[in-house]
Amino acid sequence: MSAAPRSDFRAVLIPFIIYTAIWGGTWLVIRDQIGTVPPQWSVAYRFILAAFAMALVALARGERLAIGRKAWPAILFLGTFQFSINFNAVYLAERFITSGVVATMFALLLVPSSLLGWAMLGQRPTRRFAAGSAVAIAGVALLLSHELADSRYTSEQVFAGVGFTVLGMLGASAANVFSARPQIQHLPVFSLLAWSMTAGAALDVALAFAVAGPPVIDWSPRYWVGLFYLSIFASVVAFSLYYPVVRRIGPAKAAYSSMIVPIVAMALSTMFEGYRWTLTTVGGVALVLAGMALALGRGRPKIAPAEAG
Repeated sequence: MSAAPRSDFRAVLIPFIIYTAIWGGTWLVIRDQIGTVPPQWSVAYRFILAAFAMALVALARGERLAIGRKAWPAILFLGTFQFSINFNAVYLAERFITSGVVATMFALLLVPSSLLGWAMLGQRPTRRFAAGSAVAIAGVALLLSHELADSRYTSEQVFAGVGFTVLGMLGASAANVFSARPQIQHLPVFSLLAWSMTAGAALDVALAFAVAGPPVIDWSPRYWVGLFYLSIFASVVAFSLYYPVVRRIGPAKAAYSSMIVPIVAMALSTMFEGYRWTLTTVGGVALVLAGMALALGRGRPKIAPAEAG
């Protein structure tokens, strides 16, 4: 094996496998966090821990945490849309519908990201992308029809879950498009993430106080193991691996993780949430994955969707 393929294997394929596997499992862990602790406080705890750990990563990689006042608009924007709106909406969505379905819907993150990229960056989607997106949306509609028919969920719960999922997608999409602006590319990525998570954590704490009142803590080991996983692995490790891969191979290729994550999430939902497969759900997942494969093929968009899990 030549040096170049070996280097690509270490720098791209191994990180790709790791962050995709991590994000595939986050959806079920998020569902397990919803209980004694209000979702808003679980999100706040997650990013307080994640911000501190990401700052340590930035320092370990030789980045200065003092990145200048010009970076603050980016910090506040990413903190608000990625680490507050996005994640609060996802946690709330999982109170109402199956975690695997939320993950599969998030495979469509490329759709609003591409439309916002067209509006803000002039990156016009191709006809191939539009066709693939339409196929994927039809697949999600099949999955949601199954949720509506499931006696465990009322129609109000399903529509609430869909609404919160769409809100989370819009928050993540805005953050993705903003991150693609040339002015953001020169900022040190790990320091930017550390400060953005800090800003997001501050907003999450304020929202938690406003919506849920004083802090509520679940002292069970299961809750804290899940919180550690979401804070360190799903937030710090995964984003630390994801962004260098994006800078090395480009956002479009890195976005292929959005096709694999729902497979992992749906498998876990089947094992641990009792998700019941039918011809409708099999067809729905197949259409989502086929549509995203078509959209991410030749002529794919340049905006990469960072996962929300």
